[in-house]
Amino acid sequence: MKRTPSVVLGLCSYTHDSSAALLVDGELVGFVEEERLSEQKHTKLYPARAVAWLLDQAKLSATDVDAVAYNFQPARYLAESPVALRMALSSATRERSLARAHGFAKVALRTRRRLRVLGSQFPSARVTPVLHHRAHQLTAYAASGWEEAAVLVVDSLGERQTTTIAHGHGVQHPRVQTLEAINDPASLGYVYGAVTEHLGWRRGDEEGTVMALAALGDPTRFRHLFTTAVRTTATGFRIHPGYFPTRTLTSGYPRTSRRFVAETCPERHPSEPLTDVHRDLAAALQERTEQVMVHLARRARVLTGSRRLCVGGVATNCVSIGKIIEAGIFDEVFVPPAPGDAGTAVGAALAVHVDARTPRPVAGIARHCYLGPSYEDQPLDLTPWPGLHQKTLGIETAEFLADQLAHGVIAGLFQGGVEAGPRALGNRSILASPLEPGVVERLNATVKFREPFRPFAPMVPAERAAEFFTLGQPAPYMSMASGVTDLTRERVPAIVHANGTSRLQTVTRSQNPFMHAVLTAFGRRTGVPVLINTSLNVKGKPICGTPEMALDCLANSGLDALLLEGRWITK
Repeated sequence: MKRTPSVVLGLCSYTHDSSAALLVDGELVGFVEEERLSEQKHTKLYPARAVAWLLDQAKLSATDVDAVAYNFQPARYLAESPVALRMALSSATRERSLARAHGFAKVALRTRRRLRVLGSQFPSARVTPVLHHRAHQLTAYAASGWEEAAVLVVDSLGERQTTTIAHGHGVQHPRVQTLEAINDPASLGYVYGAVTEHLGWRRGDEEGTVMALAALGDPTRFRHLFTTAVRTTATGFRIHPGYFPTRTLTSGYPRTSRRFVAETCPERHPSEPLTDVHRDLAAALQERTEQVMVHLARRARVLTGSRRLCVGGVATNCVSIGKIIEAGIFDEVFVPPAPGDAGTAVGAALAVHVDARTPRPVAGIARHCYLGPSYEDQPLDLTPWPGLHQKTLGIETAEFLADQLAHGVIAGLFQGGVEAGPRALGNRSILASPLEPGVVERLNATVKFREPFRPFAPMVPAERAAEFFTLGQPAPYMSMASGVTDLTRERVPAIVHANGTSRLQTVTRSQNPFMHAVLTAFGRRTGVPVLINTSLNVKGKPICGTPEMALDCLANSGLDALLLEGRWITK
């Protein structure tokens, strides 16, 4: 008699960055963020398209799902309410204590309702809420493929936790044990989001813009403020409520105080010009973030004794990751392709799977990043885009693309499965030669439609990385800022940001054979095997997950051409 497969669906839904992952007998069938299919960036809606694709991939229906793993536990929110009420005993936190207690209780009840809704959609499944940080930890650790590692997760809020240090063990049966946790209101993610909003950008979306702006400022002016506002302790850090009032989980409560405004600057409207005070504020915020992240990494090293570190949550702050690597605390640092909340769909599914009585070995997660839908061998109808023209390329596609890029063409690339996480890694990318004069200005102004100070990331064959970058370890998912060599400053200054770093992606032949071939061919033509790689989208839109999204991007931006599954499409 054939054994019924163990089918676990992991979900991130109803908060932000909705996504889904499917494990069948411990093997990851796939993972995709809903925005890549719905075109709604950071959508919090139930990931209906993602779930439908996953079930279709596995040839299953909703009734075949044995377990639904959700990435939050409602009861943990509820536990914060009595703690919040005790804040009334302090004058520094009294004003918000009641609103905070009510806010956490309200979210707990809302999360319970969401679990019931999910249960109604999968009639044969048990719905299991997973502690948010455990989902982050398992995502980061299992993706590393290491036998053992320290795991550091730093985010805005997971139920009550904002920072955890854990120890991971095992490859086939990955397990994590939390050794230390920091609870809200001590939250580095909360502070970074609050200042992002204060500077006129969208919290939860545009923190990367603030990180880029920081390189143009001087942290000296606000260094003392952030040292006071975010104070390190022996086991972590704490936040001064006089600058960043305690979180309430209820709208209408500002995240920065009157004192913060008085000692920095008024809140900037997005339409207002940037001035030195904004640059300096971003610089001081980023500097303090880096200091605290390195401090936490040292704590993880002490607690675990490990020589390897996995990082989740705000690991998209690539400069902080670069600082941890530079500090030499660990032999190697790993950031998974989807370190943010979207990736917790994978971790939640893993938690339910490994907690089973006799779990099968885990497969398909370690060092995998192209986990979403692909559209190979599908017919392409350009009728809705009358200005576009296509021709089918032969077997020398990589050579052709490298030649076009060497001649100054800015091209979109759409091939294979959609990447997991916030970075385009050569399957949904915009590629350009860093040797072209004015290429950064052109990309920002006419292709991406974003701020002129935003830098662009380089990709390089892994075996040539040391010639151009000083990182000294693999960076497969473009999540680490690296110093650069004199050769880079001389030959490819376009990919060096104002702080002297580049957000690097190293590419191996096994990870992405086509992209490795393009880089090698480009290097043969120009002497520099380095390309600019940015995501296939324009500002405010998600990375293009479907051919239709990619064609819209080509038609409505300054892209010169699009290589879509072997077809060269031009205007």
